[in-house]
Amino acid sequence: MRAMVLQGSGSPLRSEERAEPQPGDGEIRVKVSACGVCRTDLHVVDSELPDIKYPIVPGHEIVGRVDLVGTNVRTHRVGDRVGIPWLGYTCGVCRFCREGMENLCDRPLFTGYTRDGGFATDAIADARYAFPLGEEGDDASIAPLLCAGLIGWRSLVMAGPAERLGIYGFGAAGHIVAQIARWQGRSVHAFTRRDDTEAQDFARRLGAVWTGASDQTPETPLDAAIIYAPAGELVPAALRAVRKGGRVICAGIHMSDIPSFPYDILWGERQLVSVANLTRQDGLDFLKVVPQAGIHTQTTSFPLEEANDVLSRLRSGQILGAAVLRP
Repeated sequence: MRAMVLQGSGSPLRSEERAEPQPGDGEIRVKVSACGVCRTDLHVVDSELPDIKYPIVPGHEIVGRVDLVGTNVRTHRVGDRVGIPWLGYTCGVCRFCREGMENLCDRPLFTGYTRDGGFATDAIADARYAFPLGEEGDDASIAPLLCAGLIGWRSLVMAGPAERLGIYGFGAAGHIVAQIARWQGRSVHAFTRRDDTEAQDFARRLGAVWTGASDQTPETPLDAAIIYAPAGELVPAALRAVRKGGRVICAGIHMSDIPSFPYDILWGERQLVSVANLTRQDGLDFLKVVPQAGIHTQTTSFPLEEANDVLSRLRSGQILGAAVLRP
């Protein structure tokens, strides 16, 4: 098999030839056909997350077909198309797992972070954490749904019944969530970098009723705002944009430090909350919604060997929608 491997902090990914991995008990091996490139992959490559397992193969928006099944697997067969998301394993016995909050598991494994991911021709997954995808849809278009879509869905649910929704950072997750929100009858307000007219035009094409720079505010306060950009300075800006009783959701796994802000922009029972990972139920619920809402992902595909260049382009905001690697 071929894989793009992160050897250590600060190093670029390196192409390696490896022996084909063998699935263990309860595991499947998947031939990767597409793997989305997520901002979390950047956080791994840039050493912004703790306890990274080196060497590691990044990538956690994996679409492929099962080509080998380990022992005690009853849910998947050879040839099945599956999706492998960020959450790769949970212990099942800690308080959070027992109480239905497996996204907060004390001993989890995460695809492309603490277990090898999909920037490769082959990937191993715990069969319990691989979603059946059926045969509808293109592999590259589906790949971003497995993290950008899933985290977007969980953050949208946390926004509650907000009719006026703000989206800060109109990238892979933002453009998926905007489509669901419009399908649900919400009005979408898209916030981008000040000079990113391409992203603002993109948001308007997807039905946004207002677009502007992240330091601007619509005339009417928002009911809720979701922050996908990993920029802590957006938190005070979003708090200023929401009404009393409104909610600001920080949807990234990593964010730069949040600057101090006056209490009066939080007062009035505004809420500031975070989204952590996802649950398998999130995935099942979201994948049912995708065809109903008619979601279409904007993707650009690249060869696996161009992973370093794609990450650089994502870092500098040069990707419209989502990037996908094709082995």
